[in-house]
Amino acid sequence: MPNNYKDPALYINRELSWLQFNTRVLRQAQDESLPLFERLKFLAIYGTNLDEFYMIRVAGLKKLFSAGVNVSGADRFTPLHQLRGIREYLHKEQEEVEYCLQGIMKELEKEGIFFKPYKEATPEQRKYLDKYFHENIYPVVIPIAIDATHPFPHLNNLGFGQIVKLRDKDDATIERYGLIRIPRVLPRFVEIDNRIYIPIGSIVAEHIQDLFPGYELIKFAAFRVTRNADIAIEEEEADDFMEILEEGLKLRKKGELVRLELSVHADDDLLNFFNRHANVYKDDIYRFQTYLNLGSLWQVVGNKDFAHLTTPSFKPRNLPPLDTDESLYATLDKQDLLLYHPFESFEPVVRLIQIAAKDPEVVSIRMTLYRSGSKSPIVQSLINAAESGKQVTVMVELRARFDEENNLHWAKALENSGAHVIYGIAGFKVHAKAALITRRVDGKLKQYAHIGTGNYNPSTATIYTDISYMTSNDTITHDMTRFFHFLTGFSKKGKLHELYMAPTQIKPKVLSLIQNETRMGSEGVIIAKMNALVDEDIIKALYKASQAGVKIELIIRGICCLRPGVPGVSENIRVISLIGKYLEHARIYYFKHSTPQTYISSADWMPRNLLRRIELLTPIQGEEISNKLIQILQLQTSDNILAYELQNDGSYVKVKHEPGNLIDSHKIAETHTNKVYNSVKKQTPNYVQQLTARLFKES
Repeated sequence: MPNNYKDPALYINRELSWLQFNTRVLRQAQDESLPLFERLKFLAIYGTNLDEFYMIRVAGLKKLFSAGVNVSGADRFTPLHQLRGIREYLHKEQEEVEYCLQGIMKELEKEGIFFKPYKEATPEQRKYLDKYFHENIYPVVIPIAIDATHPFPHLNNLGFGQIVKLRDKDDATIERYGLIRIPRVLPRFVEIDNRIYIPIGSIVAEHIQDLFPGYELIKFAAFRVTRNADIAIEEEEADDFMEILEEGLKLRKKGELVRLELSVHADDDLLNFFNRHANVYKDDIYRFQTYLNLGSLWQVVGNKDFAHLTTPSFKPRNLPPLDTDESLYATLDKQDLLLYHPFESFEPVVRLIQIAAKDPEVVSIRMTLYRSGSKSPIVQSLINAAESGKQVTVMVELRARFDEENNLHWAKALENSGAHVIYGIAGFKVHAKAALITRRVDGKLKQYAHIGTGNYNPSTATIYTDISYMTSNDTITHDMTRFFHFLTGFSKKGKLHELYMAPTQIKPKVLSLIQNETRMGSEGVIIAKMNALVDEDIIKALYKASQAGVKIELIIRGICCLRPGVPGVSENIRVISLIGKYLEHARIYYFKHSTPQTYISSADWMPRNLLRRIELLTPIQGEEISNKLIQILQLQTSDNILAYELQNDGSYVKVKHEPGNLIDSHKIAETHTNKVYNSVKKQTPNYVQQLTARLFKES
């Protein structure tokens, strides 16, 4: 009897699944086997993740609730149901977060690193802090009186400061309220001797009477506000898209308040004063004994004098055939390349664009840019190429969330250099990562392509795991030409022949690949690695494949709405999430009975990627590079150090390991890369393949 795939019990709520992901980040901070600064780093990541979640996801749910919308996903949770679940989850987890931070700080004291408020500083240290206040804080901090003639000010998104209650020194019956805004240009901690960290809020609190002369302090509390930061743009009404986006960025700072964080000093009196003006819902108010902005811990993690408290850094390598002086063009003329970042260096990708920019035989460079970094050598090369007269076409996605200002800057610089800049496709974000170089070779045009799962950002390429595919294969490069023609021109039928493009081709192709394995029954194998799985149709297809006996391994870093291990439905599906030294970002798909078997993509299996974005799915044809992808998947499905396994109740459990059988996929990839690098001329064993063969038999 066929299952009822509309049963909401078969689906995990998207938002609650994301919260589970952030909890896994918190678990890294709680892991006492990790170096202390590494643990502190994960707390900072946890905090910045949560900021974005409230600014976008919670803000969106609040808007839906206010509009009376009850439409929900396959799990049938209403916006109100989700908001209640989020608030309950986060208030419960807050105690864990604070306990974790306090524990790390106690351990740091043993290393000679101290966090302490102004009051606990020595007289000599206070003398330094007083001087620092008057020279560095007093000129830029903003004291604000609140009364009939001084209205409550606008507080920018993620704005931080102090709420104060004051008494007139000349008339004790007069009490006033005020705010002190602490601008972001100031550090969150003032460092003494590079080892003592004094929160700036505690320094300001001790000098409130300098900011409000004639008044004495009755009480104070630190605050931090979060606003709705999603930008809605009516594209059909936008004559100048850049101008509309710049306007939207200004409005982001003024969005509806969706969260208020307060220090424990905030009694009901201070809270009521503040909230009469801010009007934040009571369950979106969080009180902290520690620091309101966990993201500020990055300032401490960056202290280079305590390198022994961090995880040793890894130097990305150029492996054969990229370790010689042979030109990239010559290498790509002979073979396709597949690079596994950050273990293999991103430098060849940067070098390809830099060489093309200087090469007099290159006639055109075309690229998509989603996130490129604030000091991008790639964008600078494109500017140089355009200024030298080459035809440069760049699709700059201005709506890359929280990178809009950076992208606006580069878009203007590219335009000024003479490049042809496209700002997007109406109704879609362009999320594909692709570059195409056309050059003259022996009187004919020859093309070279790069397709990636990650962004063209050399900085994040050292901490994100991603795949780069580089080729001069005509079937791929001809399709890439079609792809860029689609981006720059008008087309209602954007269809590629060798590649697959969302929103029209990727989802049907993925469903077809799943169905093909389903027909193979117990002989079928699917391994899929991505950041998120939300799409209901794909989840149903995977359920059907599982019921047919297909072995399915899913490596999903973040959100997973599929519920594994449900009797009669998903017993053959295993879902793991890897959280470790590197951020898992690659999308790799393996289907045992397809031809070819392996694919890489810029797209996760989410409706937004498959239906509302321009994405690419790339088949990997060559046996050697296809096997490389399979080995990566084998290694990661065998991980028993970084892996958490999703249970059918929606919770995640750390995968257990036996003594002597430790498989940390990040460490093994580092070790394997170094062994290859150090044994270039020798027949180096494939350590990845030796350690992993759980699903595959060696041929």
